[in-house]
Amino acid sequence: MRQYGQMPEPAGELRFDPLTREWVNIVGNRQARPNLPSSGCPFCVGGLEAPEPYEVRWFPNRWPAYASGDPIDTVAAEAAGTSTIPAVGACEVVLFSPDHDQSLSTLAIEQVRKVVDVWAARTRELLARPEIEYALVFENRGREVGATIDHPHGQIYGYGFVPPAAAREAAVAREHGCTVCSEVQTELAAGTRIVTTRGDWVAWVPYASGYAYGMRIAPRAHRGSIPDLDDASRDDLAAVLIDALGRYERLWPAPDPAYRFPYLLWFHQAPAGGGDEWHLHAHVAPPLRAPGVARYIASAEVGGGTLSNPVVPEDAARALRDA
Repeated sequence: MRQYGQMPEPAGELRFDPLTREWVNIVGNRQARPNLPSSGCPFCVGGLEAPEPYEVRWFPNRWPAYASGDPIDTVAAEAAGTSTIPAVGACEVVLFSPDHDQSLSTLAIEQVRKVVDVWAARTRELLARPEIEYALVFENRGREVGATIDHPHGQIYGYGFVPPAAAREAAVAREHGCTVCSEVQTELAAGTRIVTTRGDWVAWVPYASGYAYGMRIAPRAHRGSIPDLDDASRDDLAAVLIDALGRYERLWPAPDPAYRFPYLLWFHQAPAGGGDEWHLHAHVAPPLRAPGVARYIASAEVGGGTLSNPVVPEDAARALRDA
């Protein structure tokens, strides 16, 4: 096992699966990701990744799943029968705060707004690179989802193609109109699954949520990406993240003061090529279904391609509203 600070081997390769017609990133260098330092946090001020004082900081991931290179074309590669292409792109880490014990839900709104601004700036810069087509802003929080460093941070992946999950949503919007616009209006009218609202932004439990206590977060206004947000909408996004994510912290009693409620958070937004079908929104997927009880995704769900959520969305929304 490498020690923290040692640089990895080059990033991986995309291999085509002819059964699923999907590209899979084979990235062996991440198997040897290091143990954490025996003392100290690399993200705290003075640590390896933050030697100088900062408010919000970004830097390239030392163990990237994607690396810089010439532009790739997955569609052309599939048409040509090519089964392997380089995993071209970028992987960056964003530190939300120098305070090790904070999180997005506990930071001041002014600090989260700085995070939003960095997300916007890095999205714009990444999409300006010729080899990057899509920027995925995300956070893995908590040991239950594999986060090995507790310091508040997230990541941004720059892909050389539009990843399938985002592409499927865009394809539906091209055929049926903006589904996020429609869903926001429907949920606001119904009210039963709304968790909270902050200015232009709305957080709700989806009607057909595949995850226990999962949420979607989106602006009412049809905005394609984080860089498209004006000052007021960026403030509203910061506020709704603090409010919505803070409800997870209060949902159940924490087992100890240092406990961090786990979740996966990611934003879907417009690619480099833009398009009216894209409506910026976030998905939040906690891995728990009850206090300390993991919500495992079983063989029937993976094999059948249909998730089974044991928590009724209306009940989840009510619990989060009351938290």
